[in-house]
Formats: sequence, structure tokens, C-alpha cells
Amino acid sequence: MRWDNLRLTYQEGAPAEDDPTVPLFARGAVTRTFDTPEFKGMTFYEIRARSIVNRVPAASRVPFEYTINPYRGCSHSCIYCFARKTHEYLDLDAGADFDSKIIVKVNAAELARKELASPRWGGHHIAMGTNVDCYQRAEGRYRLMRGILAALRDAANPFSILTKGTLILRDLDLLTEAADVTEVSANVSAGFVDPEMWRAVEPGTPRPSRRLEVCAMLNDNGIACGVLMAPILPYLTDSPAQLERTVKEIADSGATHIAPIVLHLRPGAREWWLGWLSREHPRLVPRYLELYGRGAYAPKAYQQRITSQVKELAERFGVGRATPAMARRLPPRPALVPPAPEQLRLL
Repeated sequence: MRWDNLRLTYQEGAPAEDDPTVPLFARGAVTRTFDTPEFKGMTFYEIRARSIVNRVPAASRVPFEYTINPYRGCSHSCIYCFARKTHEYLDLDAGADFDSKIIVKVNAAELARKELASPRWGGHHIAMGTNVDCYQRAEGRYRLMRGILAALRDAANPFSILTKGTLILRDLDLLTEAADVTEVSANVSAGFVDPEMWRAVEPGTPRPSRRLEVCAMLNDNGIACGVLMAPILPYLTDSPAQLERTVKEIADSGATHIAPIVLHLRPGAREWWLGWLSREHPRLVPRYLELYGRGAYAPKAYQQRITSQVKELAERFGVGRATPAMARRLPPRPALVPPAPEQLRLL
């Protein structure tokens, strides 16, 4: 991806071109830091992108063809995040920079409206949150998703959202309006529910129980929401007891479906994960090198065993028996209040 042509037409904050440590892509962008607890230690590079609807490479394994990603980098700081390598394309590192130096495409909403209205656009399904989370902490300040969702609604363009964030509930009004005119669905990501493991490997995210509450709220309001049970961490969250507990809580949330995915370690994420593992669980390093010695994915036999276990548990606990409220006739649950931007540190 080429970033040297991304420029802002206004100048506020600290100009990136005055800072020799700023990567080349950001020269001409606006850099910002915010003196608030939820953004401590973070830098935002505000850029104007040339396009926002991206076509996924044909070689990709994902089941969708088009995406919208208003951010690059992610404050969720998930140690295993497969997207870490993409930060290296920007002359940033895949570790701490990925967690703390966030690219913000400030013109994402206006680009979405323009591109969806183009005669060349075919109205294809668009997936969001598939690279980094579109409802990460920065969204509470920049509010790019509201403009994007309004554009999708007005174009009656089908879309889906994957998130670990509770901030999606802020946009429940736009989601339900869009669902009246097109196909809208969501998935929350929760690979495990153990609180200690959550704090260790997903330090910037809302706790898994909160994400499952989001799943329930979306379904209660007629937005079909399932759970991406990912990643399942070998030797850390894959015991029969851990899988059973996680699937049961997913079933209790009323998820429409469950999709288990075993951890995969692509370059960038691999080094960051193994570094963490060597510090926190050094005895597991040889077992991981054996499991992932031939590539980014665990052996198929292991993946199939975990998938079969989750499938059996899902059938036992009734995942998918609940359905979203038909035409939103049921009132929303009062138990979960959408978070205010200043409350985004739901740790």
C-alpha cells in the first residue's frame, strides 16, 4: 500500500513533517496525542486516504471480498493479533508501535459515501473489523463508524461487523435502520472467558463477558450476532473444561452461531507472541515450536479435534436455537448501557 500520497489539507496539532522520527508515509499528516487516561502513550496519525473500500486479495482465506478499515494499528493490544505485520509496511514495528501508533483515515466516511454511490460499485457485501477493530478505543473520539454506517444504510449496501468492542452499541440506531433496508450482521470475538488470560493477552479490550452481553443486546434488537470463538490458544485455553465453560457462556448470550478458530501465528504476530510466551510461559515454547514449526497454522489434526469438541458442546448447550428479535418487536434489554466515550477503558 502506498502512503506517500496521503495528505491532510488542514494543519492542526504537531505537523509530522517536522519530526524526523515519523515514518515516511505520515509526512504531511497531522500527529496527535491526547492527555487523557484512555489514550495515554498513544499517537494518532490523521491522514486522508485515497480510497476506503478495499478488495481482498484472491489468495486470502477469508469468506468476503470487500472491506472497509478506517484505522490501522489497534489499541486492543492483543498479543497474538495477525494484523501486526501490516504495520511494518508503514515503517513502524509490529510490536509496541502497532499497539500505540494508530493511523486514522479521517475522510473515511466521505469516501465511503462517494464510493458506494459510484456507478462502478456493484453493491457487494462489505466486511468491517476484519483487519483491526473498527470499534477500538480511538473510535470513541473520531466517530468514523457513524458516518460509514450512515453511508451504507443510505446505499442499502449489505455489511457485517466483527468486533471485540462494546462501542458498537453506540451505533445501534444506525444498525437497526440499515437492517430495515439491507442485510446486516455482526460477530463478537471471544476465544475464551478466563479473566486472567484475558488480562494477559488482550489488555486493551473489554472483558469477554461484556462482549457476550453485546451479542445478546444486538440479537435482542434484531441484529443477527454470532461469536467468533477466536483464538483458541493451544495449551492455554484449549482444555475440555475451558472449552466447555466458554461455549456455555456463548450459548447463554443467545449467539446465533459459533465459529471456533485456533490461534495462527503469521510473521509479525509470531515473534511478538513467542516473545511473550518465553517470558510468561517458557515451558510452552518448545511445544509451540513443535506445533507451529512448519508454518503459521497448527496441524490440521489438532484444529479438527478442537473444532469437533466445540461443535459437540455447541449442540449440547443449544447455540443457535435463539434467533434475533423478529422485526425488532421485542424491547431491548435494559441490563447493558452503551458506554460513553470516556468510559471506553472497560477493563
